[in-house]
Amino acid sequence: MSFGDDLKFMGFALAEARQGAARGEVPVGAVVVAAGKVLSAAHNRPISLHDPSAHAEVLALREAAKRRKSYRLEDAALYVTLEPCVMCVGALLLARVAVVKYGARDEKAGALGSVYDIGRDGRLNHRFEVEVGLMEGECAQLLRTFFEHRRG
Repeated sequence: MSFGDDLKFMGFALAEARQGAARGEVPVGAVVVAAGKVLSAAHNRPISLHDPSAHAEVLALREAAKRRKSYRLEDAALYVTLEPCVMCVGALLLARVAVVKYGARDEKAGALGSVYDIGRDGRLNHRFEVEVGLMEGECAQLLRTFFEHRRG
């Protein structure tokens, strides 16, 4: 895929994150893409679903797997606005995604380079490519603005 495609798909993830923010959820959006087509898109919903696992990445993976009728998404890329946490990286490993492209780093809970680097750990049965910083400024600003308003 081209850089233009990357920007388009991260733009979709940002749109999802904005939907989450409008609903009072932490603004994180994720999009699963395969063969240049969006399989699924989601935003964080732990508050509205009363589910601590309802992160954007997990919800997007669940929907993509349902569409595919297979939990294995070996040819898929995940675009996400914030570096995934340990739980989400675990789900990405189990789904066998090919690549994860994220915007903003998460220095408190990030599991793809900031706090941990689980996705590239050679001791595990699967690894995936990680691309960091795609539309990082926009992704980080959305989170900053959200938390500034919450802290008032």
